[in-house]
Amino acid sequence: MPKNKRKKFAEINDFPNVIQAPCNHDGIVHFPLKGSWNRDFFGNDHPLMLEIGCGKGEYTVGLGQAFPQHNYIGIDIKGDRIWKGAKDALTLGLKNIAFLRTQVEKINLFFDQREVSGIWLTFPDPQEKKIREKKRLTSPHFLEKYKNILIPGSHIHLKTDNKKLYEYTLSVIKEYQHTIITGTDDLYSGNDINEPLLKDIQTYYEKKFLEQGMPIHYLKFTLNESA
Repeated sequence: MPKNKRKKFAEINDFPNVIQAPCNHDGIVHFPLKGSWNRDFFGNDHPLMLEIGCGKGEYTVGLGQAFPQHNYIGIDIKGDRIWKGAKDALTLGLKNIAFLRTQVEKINLFFDQREVSGIWLTFPDPQEKKIREKKRLTSPHFLEKYKNILIPGSHIHLKTDNKKLYEYTLSVIKEYQHTIITGTDDLYSGNDINEPLLKDIQTYYEKKFLEQGMPIHYLKFTLNESA
């Protein structure tokens, strides 16, 4: 492991805004903060928002800074990426931001039913091969996990450069009768989508894709509770 990466792993162990899941995820009987993130970690009753597969946490930090009346948790398994967002949040003195280092697959171990008020999926791995469909973060498998922790009617946001993932998500929404609030296959083409900071906050990958002239796709939708 490179020296710089080892340093980041060591530092996040001491970051007060980073929670690292136990190694034996499956052995967790009850994660202490499950169902009580707001009360026991943030010390308030604000809406709780997640950025799943947060990478360097650009949206977690950007939205948390813009909306102090909400709590934000960035979730990713890669500690060296989480380090950047966590460090930025600490530097800015943002108390409404946390990072959870765990596998997204295990999300239901850490959040209770109807504990979460919204989810952002920012440039997730498209998992293009058919045999990896279940690992797509907008697959029925994952949407069911989100439904278990979301307050009914809460919004899920997807930003991606991958047209196949965008179209796949549209097909899943249609098949399971979820509801599209708004969407576009080219976010920066002058459309009139009115979502705060949607274009103002750009992830590391988003900036690279835009420099290459690639269109950015966006969907905002809610889940069908009876699906």
